[in-house]
Amino acid sequence: MRITLPLGAATLAFLANASVAQDADLLVFDYSGFENPDFHQAYIEAHGDSPSFAFFGDEDEAFQKIRAGFKADVAHICAGSVSKWSESGILEPWDTSKITAYDDLDSNLTGTDISGGETFFIPTDFGSTAIAYNPEEVAEDAVASLNVFKDPAYAGRVTLPDNVDDAYALAYLATGVDNWQNATDEEFEAASNWLREVHPNLRTYWTDPSELAQLMASGEILISWAWNETYPTMVEEGRPIGFQREAAEGSSLWLCGYVNLADGQGSEDKTYDFLNAMLAESSVMPLLDEGYGSANAVALTSQVDEADLEASGLGVIDVPVLAQLPMSNAMRERQAETFELIKAGF
Repeated sequence: MRITLPLGAATLAFLANASVAQDADLLVFDYSGFENPDFHQAYIEAHGDSPSFAFFGDEDEAFQKIRAGFKADVAHICAGSVSKWSESGILEPWDTSKITAYDDLDSNLTGTDISGGETFFIPTDFGSTAIAYNPEEVAEDAVASLNVFKDPAYAGRVTLPDNVDDAYALAYLATGVDNWQNATDEEFEAASNWLREVHPNLRTYWTDPSELAQLMASGEILISWAWNETYPTMVEEGRPIGFQREAAEGSSLWLCGYVNLADGQGSEDKTYDFLNAMLAESSVMPLLDEGYGSANAVALTSQVDEADLEASGLGVIDVPVLAQLPMSNAMRERQAETFELIKAGF
């Protein structure tokens, strides 16, 4: 398990220096790369500059920094973390009446509310997770089922992401579940046992897309559960790559978005302006160019044709889709603990 040490004044001072200072009225806590001004042009047009940004490496790190006293106005997290953040008291709900595109959001990305009626998370960007494979060495019919990850013919040439949400999305689908928000104890155990069966077949757990692309380009890995960005990246490099999103059991969608931090010091009006800019029509193509779909379904479908979506690994499919929607914090902690045990061989 990752151990996070308390942050001292020197660390917090470093965080402040590590931020990108622009509009001082709004501080966005985000992954590096999402400060791209093309993603929020509508905000720049309204206020003359980008908001200020500070960056984190992963959401657990971000959570600990905020709990330790770091102040920001909004944070970019993925759906699996939402319950933990909201239950900790560091968030305040969004006023959905101030979100221009709220009624245009993709219903597959909003899911069932589990927060007692308050909206703590607004999805802005999403991608797919499916089977990436080398078509020169793996037949198409071999990846027609997610059970290819257990196939002894590919022992030592298979990898999964070192990410509990992606791993359990795969395992739930493989065991017949396409909505993890209401997974039973029996379904959780079946998914965990499936991952235990897969573990001996793996060469490694990949940690970032560049590592995965290198593993596949070298031929060391033939089959992976992968994010859609790997597909166009390897196509552009002229590498052999297939992306199977229509395995019989289905594939997954990951989704990320923004939460409203309770102790933000900046402008609340600009907080909504930034979120609306991320969901604006002008952000659709810049996001897609980086491999992300916009959660604004109306804007996305009005600007992007099916060929563009297919090329990005986001096209329409006709199999079950497990959207990685928020789940209870208790279930996510249970999955995280079990996943660590599985990776250790237990």
